[in-house]
Amino acid sequence: MEKRSFASSALLTLAAIALLALGLVEITKGPEPSKPNIILIMTDDQGWAQVGFHGNPYIRTPTLDRLAAESTEFTQFYVEPKCAPTRAALLTGRHGYRSGVVDTYLGRTLMAPEAETLAELLATEGYVTGIFGKWHLGDNYPLRATDQGFQEALVHRGGGLGQPAGPPGNRYWDPVLEHNGASEAYRGYCTDIFTDALIDFIEQNRERPFFGYLATNVPHSPFDVDEEYIEVYREMGLPERTARVYGMITQFDENLDRLLNQLDQLGLAGTTIVIFLTDNGPTQQTFTAGLKERKGSAYDGGTRVPFLFRWPGRVEAGRKIDRIAAHIDVVPTLLDASEVDTASPRFDGVSLWPLLSGETSPDDWPDRTIYLQNHRGDRPQLNRNASARSQRWKIVQPLGKATDPMPEGAKFELYDMSVDPGETNDLAEEHPEIVADMRRGYEDWFRDVSSTRGFAPGRIHLGSPDEPMATLSRFDWRGDNDDRAHEDALGYWPVVIEEGGRYDFTLRFAKPLPAAAEATLTVGSVAVSQSVAAGEDSCEFQAVEIEAGPARLETMVQYSGVVRGASFVDVRRQ
Repeated sequence: MEKRSFASSALLTLAAIALLALGLVEITKGPEPSKPNIILIMTDDQGWAQVGFHGNPYIRTPTLDRLAAESTEFTQFYVEPKCAPTRAALLTGRHGYRSGVVDTYLGRTLMAPEAETLAELLATEGYVTGIFGKWHLGDNYPLRATDQGFQEALVHRGGGLGQPAGPPGNRYWDPVLEHNGASEAYRGYCTDIFTDALIDFIEQNRERPFFGYLATNVPHSPFDVDEEYIEVYREMGLPERTARVYGMITQFDENLDRLLNQLDQLGLAGTTIVIFLTDNGPTQQTFTAGLKERKGSAYDGGTRVPFLFRWPGRVEAGRKIDRIAAHIDVVPTLLDASEVDTASPRFDGVSLWPLLSGETSPDDWPDRTIYLQNHRGDRPQLNRNASARSQRWKIVQPLGKATDPMPEGAKFELYDMSVDPGETNDLAEEHPEIVADMRRGYEDWFRDVSSTRGFAPGRIHLGSPDEPMATLSRFDWRGDNDDRAHEDALGYWPVVIEEGGRYDFTLRFAKPLPAAAEATLTVGSVAVSQSVAAGEDSCEFQAVEIEAGPARLETMVQYSGVVRGASFVDVRRQ
């Protein structure tokens, strides 16, 4: 290519300036983002009333209060009673039962890989996507966040730091996290680390539309945060757990301030949608704003959460909308706001964008019924810890959220939510026809979502080049009962061997063995055993010949009358 001389370039520049002065050349601005950036923020176990803007007299959340003042709020927004089913619904726009997410641990959180996430849908529209914090929908291929549309992922394993999915001793400070599929040690407090990573992600991708999902593991147990955040609430005379939870929320609030300030400094606030919500109700009830029960419950105290939507210049600040809405609505709403086609019938939710944009008045919004259910177990059961909510009415069957047998004759209660948001006056006997009609709707919904794929456990793939070494944890194993979360439990992993061949297995135990033991590894029809000396905390099975296909992987160690499984199994194809 021929290069111009400096002199000829200068002459061309002077000529252009002259033409501009004469008004003969139109000034064109650089291209503006064609689609809004999206930041989706979800905290863990923070209830409806654990924010200042809902009248809590104790908690300090100045940034959340400011965000509420700058946002449109849906004041009757619903999620599942527990976290993993909420997360599956939030990211797919479909009830978690459709993708196999039925509980929070023991292999019941593995979202089917064919489920299509918001990250995948936005990536096809040119978005760069990132998740920072809690994924809780599978730790191994093909179930990880990086397998489900997130191009950048900094997450902890399992349902939280300190749980059996992660390295022993992992905690809220200096944790080992998974960065794009590789374990890395980090310095600092978890919420700071995740917020820093999101801020870096935004700075690196500010020239193109981005989707950042900040899913904190606070204020979930073990309720750890620096003492300075706890002490201010102790001085108010609050119970210790409440002081710790509130301290974690205040610490998060400071990180939210850093994030929003960064959007301002980069000039991105006006082109960025910011959403805040939580995944279920609180774990304690120091202040509830009148809501009944807490996390795990089908009452509003377990399922009603804050929901803020900020988009300066496009969505009215300080507005409150009382139409019922839910987690399943977020994906269609964001696609609609981003002008991505949402005509597909794949969503259970609806787009709330007509309400947010003012195109449709709340008075003209059609009534609907939102169905919610969650309880312990491998398979959902009809009429167990379930609710159905229309704009005015709510039926709820609050029993059976744990594994205990359901009492005979458990009935649905009925509440008029327009006058009784605290669910105190059961009207079921006065309006049996309403109960019967809403129960029919609930039962139709239950059969529909249960039929999508059934509840066969999700399978972890081994031997894939996408995960050369897989680490299986007891967090994701299955079993014949629920008594398998403790140290001496037994369980198994449903897996798929992608390619037959020789595999190396390392069994790791929670503690050094107190006596000489016999360790056994079973994969499908192959079983191998070896002796393990007292004091060892692991053993290896090398070059085990395994056939391709679905299999059940199981480990067992026996000593002094004790039979237990390994805490972790590392698997690598030779």
